[in-house]
Amino acid sequence: MSKENLKPKKDISGNQSFIFGKENYMLMIASVAIIFVGFALMTGSEDIFDFRKLTLAPIVVLSGFVVGIFAIMRKSKAE
Repeated sequence: MSKENLKPKKDISGNQSFIFGKENYMLMIASVAIIFVGFALMTGSEDIFDFRKLTLAPIVVLSGFVVGIFAIMRKSKAE
């Protein structure tokens, strides 16, 4: 990779812009919140074999990671 690819992009007026768009950052925040909820679902009651801990929480955590990957891969509409 060249050093030119690592520099922040500049818009038409010469100002530096962010690598991702606003939608990407909002999706990343949502993915972190979903992952947090999934880990919160894993805590709690003493029953280890509860549906919430064994099935629901891992599905919620994995869906949070999928949303995070989608947020990284999605292209901004401005481009």
